[in-house]
Amino acid sequence: MNEPHKYRATDKMSDLICDNYSLLMVMSRFGLSLGFGDKSVKDVCEAQGVDYRTFLAVANFISEEQYAYTYSEDEDAFSIPALMNYLKQAHTYFLDFKLPVIRRKLIESIDCSGTDNIAYLILKFFDEYAKEVRRHMEYENEAVFTYVEKLLEGNLAENYDIATFASKHNQIETKLTELKNIIIKYYPEKENNNKLNAVLFDIFNCEHDLASHCQVEDYMFVPAVAQLERRLKNEQ
Repeated sequence: MNEPHKYRATDKMSDLICDNYSLLMVMSRFGLSLGFGDKSVKDVCEAQGVDYRTFLAVANFISEEQYAYTYSEDEDAFSIPALMNYLKQAHTYFLDFKLPVIRRKLIESIDCSGTDNIAYLILKFFDEYAKEVRRHMEYENEAVFTYVEKLLEGNLAENYDIATFASKHNQIETKLTELKNIIIKYYPEKENNNKLNAVLFDIFNCEHDLASHCQVEDYMFVPAVAQLERRLKNEQ
């Protein structure tokens, strides 16, 4: 790689993954499969029907310092439909895979059989959190993405814009921070609990992944949609 954490279309896809293994999640959400040998990022993406510019934009955003990111108004920097599909797949991952896996591991690692109120509260807290995440993501799937799809067809809405969504876009990873703190500080001390430590590790990872997901929406998706809105208004 010519620059640290600055990926290019000609870089080998395998080098990206070895440089930052969190990009495995990015690959998965773009629908890219493994087994690509020494092919470049561009070749892997094109062979599997993925817009390589959008993949690179997300990979670079996640791998670099997000606070230093500046949105480029170059409309060729990435594809809104490709980015939106990436976000939809991320929602499916969290709702149908990651959160159910964490819940199952929680049940296996805490004692829910007795009168342990802490164990009950931990599971109750997690279930309420998972419902909140589902409401958040289903709203985006059904309202926000539908609105953007109409924008891409050239149809502006009179009573909604992306700024309305952005003003109410809360950081959904915050309650995971509270959950892990409850487990760390208040779950009754017992013998070394490898299962509980493992699920805590998953919660830390999920918290980081959700934060990164929201940042992609805030710093990439929202500005791109706002730019599309401005262009459509100017054309009217």
